[in-house]
Amino acid sequence: MSVKDYTTEYPKWDKSMKSTHKILIPDMLPWHFLIIERILRLEGYDVEILKNDSRAVIDEGLKHVHNDTCYPCLCVVGQYVDALKSGKYDLERTALMITQTGGGCRASNYMSLVRKAVKGEFPKVPVVSLNFSGLEKDSAFDMSLSLFLKLLYSIFYGDAVMWCYNQTKPYEVCAGAADEAREKAVNLVVDKFARGGYRKYEKITKSIIEIFAAVERNAEKKVKVGIVGEIYVKYSGLGNNNLEKFLLSENCEPVVPALIDFVLYCIINVVNDYEYYGHNKTTAFLYKIVYNYMHRMQKKIIKVFAENGAFMPVHDFEHLRACADKVLNQGVKMGEGWLIPAEMAALAETGVPNIVCAQPFGCLPNHIAGKGAIRTLKNLYPDENVVAVDYDPSATKVNQENRIKLMLATARENL
Repeated sequence: MSVKDYTTEYPKWDKSMKSTHKILIPDMLPWHFLIIERILRLEGYDVEILKNDSRAVIDEGLKHVHNDTCYPCLCVVGQYVDALKSGKYDLERTALMITQTGGGCRASNYMSLVRKAVKGEFPKVPVVSLNFSGLEKDSAFDMSLSLFLKLLYSIFYGDAVMWCYNQTKPYEVCAGAADEAREKAVNLVVDKFARGGYRKYEKITKSIIEIFAAVERNAEKKVKVGIVGEIYVKYSGLGNNNLEKFLLSENCEPVVPALIDFVLYCIINVVNDYEYYGHNKTTAFLYKIVYNYMHRMQKKIIKVFAENGAFMPVHDFEHLRACADKVLNQGVKMGEGWLIPAEMAALAETGVPNIVCAQPFGCLPNHIAGKGAIRTLKNLYPDENVVAVDYDPSATKVNQENRIKLMLATARENL
């Protein structure tokens, strides 16, 4: 196949396909996609979050993606191809959606790699780009201001559900009660989107907290383990071999930082580009307005958590920025950049010194800003107990879990 085949000749997504095509989405954000999938359906899109996660997914990824490319790309491509081969979908009326953040991350190049993977066997399957960077204009997802706001609010609600669940599940007295609360909370949020009133985020967040607070919990003291790292392996069970479930099975409380932190990180980096490097002043000004609006929302949500008192609040993003300044300049923004050491520092300051730094193969910025910052963090926080775990197609789950168990042994001694 020539380069031209998949870089210039490929099926394009257009608005008319909304009523004819099913859109497949990789399971990158299991918590938040519980809500986003149903919001998109309310908007008239036929979407499905892929749940295929067998070894066949990784094997398909290896067939189509060079093994020097980052591991998340391999997982995403493998999940797409494995799904298309399953026979479940009408290949004449199926599309694939991928997000693109722009910048220096390889994720911005996933589009070409996905197109190359599907070109031969599935030549009529278009790939749709969800981005806010002006990329892939001929196949970009149609994003109205109304839908943008709904997706933004859904991130805050997804964070609240994830945050409350992880502080409830390890302590539930009645097995399955936390899962029932999660379903109830998600249904409440989706109902607000369906009926209107979804922007009353303080009231909705309070309701989410109350649903989980009603679950009877024991007072057992357990090891808390933070999960930081590259965004895909940080959240995706396919990417991190179901790390959250493993920590729960080890009688630990997983502490996963809020997704909105990554969104705010991407926004404030544009503002920093002007302040540090003299980039476009107008763009920086507009991004600063959006940042201030979202940060105000976050602070009000933190206040709701604090006033209720049932669960520890999420971190204030401005505090994360202050934590980053102790370790790494905010000009270091490739990949997750300064956000990784910032989250590790913030976790240590809030009683979570035990941390898994999830690192996918092929993500150089992640290794530098993650593993490379551990010594500095140890000097700042002597009790910090960090293990950097590599995720790649050749790494075995047993070896990864054994490394985490060694960290947990130290954590239990300290506890």
